[in-house]
Amino acid sequence: MKLSHCIEELSILEQLGSVDREISSICFDSRQAAPSCLFVAQKGSRSDGHDYIPEVVAKGASVVVCENLPSEISPEVAYIRTDNSNLALGLISAAWFGHPSRKLQLIGVTGTNGKTTIASLLYNTFKALGYKAGLLSTVCVRVDEQELPATHTTPDAYAINSLLSQMLEAGCDYAFMEVSSHAVDQDRIAGLRFVGGIFTNLSHDHLDYHKTVEAYLKAKKSFFDRLPAEAFALTNADDKNGLVMLQNCRASRYTYSSRSMADFRARLLETHLDGMQLDFGGQEVHVRFIGKFNVSNLLAVYGAAILLGMDAQEVLRIMSDLRPVSGRLEFLNSPGGFVAIVDYAHTPDALKNVLQTLTQIRKQGKIISVVGAGGNRDKTKRPEMALEAVRASDNLILTSDNPRFEEPQAILDDMYAGVPAEARKKVLCILDRREAIRTACKLAAKGDFVLVAGKGHEDYQDIKGHKYPFDDKKIIAEIFKEML
Repeated sequence: MKLSHCIEELSILEQLGSVDREISSICFDSRQAAPSCLFVAQKGSRSDGHDYIPEVVAKGASVVVCENLPSEISPEVAYIRTDNSNLALGLISAAWFGHPSRKLQLIGVTGTNGKTTIASLLYNTFKALGYKAGLLSTVCVRVDEQELPATHTTPDAYAINSLLSQMLEAGCDYAFMEVSSHAVDQDRIAGLRFVGGIFTNLSHDHLDYHKTVEAYLKAKKSFFDRLPAEAFALTNADDKNGLVMLQNCRASRYTYSSRSMADFRARLLETHLDGMQLDFGGQEVHVRFIGKFNVSNLLAVYGAAILLGMDAQEVLRIMSDLRPVSGRLEFLNSPGGFVAIVDYAHTPDALKNVLQTLTQIRKQGKIISVVGAGGNRDKTKRPEMALEAVRASDNLILTSDNPRFEEPQAILDDMYAGVPAEARKKVLCILDRREAIRTACKLAAKGDFVLVAGKGHEDYQDIKGHKYPFDDKKIIAEIFKEML
């Protein structure tokens, strides 16, 4: 592709060398540099791509896009200086793949909790409606029927456009993607055209990155600020930040709520272990989900489907057959008559929601919770998570999650600090996650709930840079076999 075509939407501050040249590939990792490639030098938290410009030039790169020109200029290379390399990568990637987002109905879902559920259920709904669709989520990536592994909640700009291009080639009409606050802040969604945006909620998370709640909120809001006038913005009116997302938003604005007046409303009529009975504007529907937070998730799915032109009755019919996403309130029945629940809850608010749901549906049994927190992430939420867990649990076992490069004991100490002195008698600290789950199951009796929170769909533990096989559901199944 001609360089001039790739950079036609860039804000160029300075240009050295001709743009009338062919480029063979796009890269932002110096290790992938090849002859005639275009290299984008990005400033990251751990390294600066500008330091590797001499290396990529030596490998034959013909174009360098950067924020600062190198001290040595090669006469064979075109240098494009811009004020934002992250933004440039998004715009260049979109052009390289022929702007696939402009040819798809692309919907983005953002918020602290619920992104994976809403994006995945929208994908499943539109597949059931007979459309070819794509999915970019924390759990997996789907190009119509093909499933690919997910590496990030929102991949890098080049990977996103590559996947959207694959979806187009597979004949997809719709694409549903999670949009993380990191992705917005780092311009990973630059160059994408969304026809709709959905806001779920905002609670304590990612303050290790954003530093303040205000900055976290701003990142979420900037996604809606970027939506075009012809798109729709659908927000949760039950969240205190929901309407903030719509301020100064050019898109058509809509709300959903289970508590107040909104464009899309639902009432929870009954809750059972196997699901809920909901009222959508006078139409009763039984769904295979539990929890008030899932009423909100289903409302978002319903509202988005209607805004995309689908028939309301047909959407409700399909919603009654939808099943929870992997690792989201998954129930496993034990031989001993208690129920184990695996859930991805890894924020204070998510834990609170899950435990409230279990409290509402339990009869007389206890709630025994196994909870951990990830290493090298927001430390300030650790004591809050422990506090929420101990408040709603009869017994709490604090354990290891994904410690990454932190010492597991230090993470547990941070969590334990959030447990009030009077509640510490019902708390155990067991570093070995397998042993923590086994202990919880030994403590459980018929009618009890054992909540194993934090990892959900994940099938590994991230320790010192290595990912060791570890799947909460498989571990629980093995422990159940031991009980036979």
